[in-house]
Amino acid sequence: MTVPTESVLRDVTLRDGLQLTGKMLPVERKVDIVRRLLALGVPALEIGSMARPDLVPPMANTMDLIAVLTPEELRRCWVWVATPRHVEKAAAAGVRNFQYCFSASDAHNKANIGRSTEDSVAAMPDAVRLAHEAGGEIQLCLATSFTCPFDGPVDPERVLAIANDPRTEGSTDIVIADTLGQADPARVTALISGVRDRTPHRRIVFHGHDTWGMGVANTLAALAAGATMVDGSLGGLGGCPFAPGASGNTSTEDILFATRPAWFTPTTLAALVELSEDLLTDLGEPNRSRTVEGARSKAEAFEWVI
Repeated sequence: MTVPTESVLRDVTLRDGLQLTGKMLPVERKVDIVRRLLALGVPALEIGSMARPDLVPPMANTMDLIAVLTPEELRRCWVWVATPRHVEKAAAAGVRNFQYCFSASDAHNKANIGRSTEDSVAAMPDAVRLAHEAGGEIQLCLATSFTCPFDGPVDPERVLAIANDPRTEGSTDIVIADTLGQADPARVTALISGVRDRTPHRRIVFHGHDTWGMGVANTLAALAAGATMVDGSLGGLGGCPFAPGASGNTSTEDILFATRPAWFTPTTLAALVELSEDLLTDLGEPNRSRTVEGARSKAEAFEWVI
């Protein structure tokens, strides 16, 4: 299995990681996490969401976080949006990277966003226009690309049809999300390959969850099939509050240990472990990373052990 050398890890702790916890971190703590991750060399971050605060309370101070970060920092940060109005508000605050997200399955889109998938597709041209007018980039993000918690398996042709719908043109990337973590490497390979072959002008991003222990395997399969950006969360934190059965994201530490980008060293891992352990302890959440577990082992002859 060949992993592309240009692959990019995006840490999503501050959005998809936090949203299931029900706890809102103070802005100062979020700023510290952003700056520590960027300083360590993490190429990209997802830092928040424009979702309604009453529905996703941990995202309530996203705009306050955006206001503190510099334009240079924001250039490496992404914000979740679901409507053109979200793009407009985020752009006015200084955001330039927008992840326009909706679900491939109608049932989950209605639970998550309150509208049909068709309604989200129909609104995307306005979202794209607003992002471009702000001088930014916008991703097409397809949640439940493999399975829906309400309707079961999702037909890959439905995902490919949305990806090739003219109304989704203008997005620089397409995010294929295994929202429930129920996919396996063969299905990931097939879908990512299909997207690569039929929409070759877009970068492909894979967003995986580790619910069934396939997070790293699926991430590596996605990279080998053509994805060049993958999502992870510190300690495997996170999940979707509107998708029963969607537990933690694939661990950032596990993805990095598996892919070994040039900037990732034993020293970097030690700093990430300290950051994730402190955060998850404060949140009262378990650390699901096997790499963190290994780093805390007694195998002292191994350079990655802390």
